[in-house]
Amino acid sequence: MNDSSALKLRARERVERALSELIELSHRLYANPELNYAEVKAAGWLTEWLESAGFAVERGIAELPTAFRATYGTGALTVAFIAEYDALPDVGHACGHNIIATAALGAAAGLAAVADEAGVTVSVIGTPAEEGGGGKIVMVEKGVFDGVACALMIHPGPADVLEPEVLAAQSLDIIYTGVPSHAGAAPEKGINAADALVIAQTALGLLRQSLLPTDRVHGIVTSGGEAVNIIPARTTAHWMVRASTAARLDELRVKVLRCFEAGALATGATLEVKEYPVYADMRYDADLNALYRANAEALGRSFGGTTTFTRFSTDQGNVSYVTPSIHPILDIGCSPAVNHQPEFAAATIAPAGDKAILDGALALAGTAIDAATDAQVRARLLGDAG
Repeated sequence: MNDSSALKLRARERVERALSELIELSHRLYANPELNYAEVKAAGWLTEWLESAGFAVERGIAELPTAFRATYGTGALTVAFIAEYDALPDVGHACGHNIIATAALGAAAGLAAVADEAGVTVSVIGTPAEEGGGGKIVMVEKGVFDGVACALMIHPGPADVLEPEVLAAQSLDIIYTGVPSHAGAAPEKGINAADALVIAQTALGLLRQSLLPTDRVHGIVTSGGEAVNIIPARTTAHWMVRASTAARLDELRVKVLRCFEAGALATGATLEVKEYPVYADMRYDADLNALYRANAEALGRSFGGTTTFTRFSTDQGNVSYVTPSIHPILDIGCSPAVNHQPEFAAATIAPAGDKAILDGALALAGTAIDAATDAQVRARLLGDAG
């Protein structure tokens, strides 16, 4: 294999040539936020850029209209850079997916410049609906990651973190159905669906004393009645349950569902629960993490600082169950703002956010080059992919 430092230099030159385009694309994504599974413009712009960079693009993979895969090269080791590009309601790109997507494109372009020498096939996998829709979960089930030797991505945040604690998570839609009645003249003829939800929330509050420090239970009421003088006949809520592992999540879900069942039992309302796919916890690949750390530190990044942003959930965890993966946090200089705040969204297009595109692309490309040129790591990754 070729000397990795020489390959990294060529990759860097390619990334730097593309940087102004990548920054412009990041800002364009920021200005046009699209919610999960509706990322039509984003998917179009990203795939157009990749085609212009010489990649072969497959659109609408895994039966998802806004999912895609772009490939370059024919090497035995397939390295996938993961692009996310959906936004959040109201706060737009407050999770920084505009940076994730463009850093992935930059990394892919850099690695493509040395693909033959490194013996790799470069892939960008465009994954819609990370924010609650579980796009990667569908793509894993459809076999998109079969044969992928490793899946690499960065995520912007308020600090550099090598191994953030990714919690397993599941969303639940809660629907109580009661009986309407006149709230003043004949309340006894009704069954109050809002009361059922209040009882469930009270039970959840009492449950908290027995939760583990890594457990999370949180939600919102999405409808609570139609008029003050009508006994509410239908209430709905959206809740999320998180835990340190998928196994612990299974245990916690049973306890949480009992709380919602208690609301129905106490009031006589009927309960319907819709369960969404489970976001798995993250299994970090030790070799890839070590290589990423070395490449990030070579760019002046440092790890070990304090941050409150260390626990969250992502469907990249599901990917990590089927192929070696990383998901480090890349500081965009936004502190004290954290992800999902409007101030964080603004920071993604500030100078430090733009610099994160460059550093993310270089660190990811460098990680891939090191993995491809280290005989022991390469052999293991090829074995895992086989």
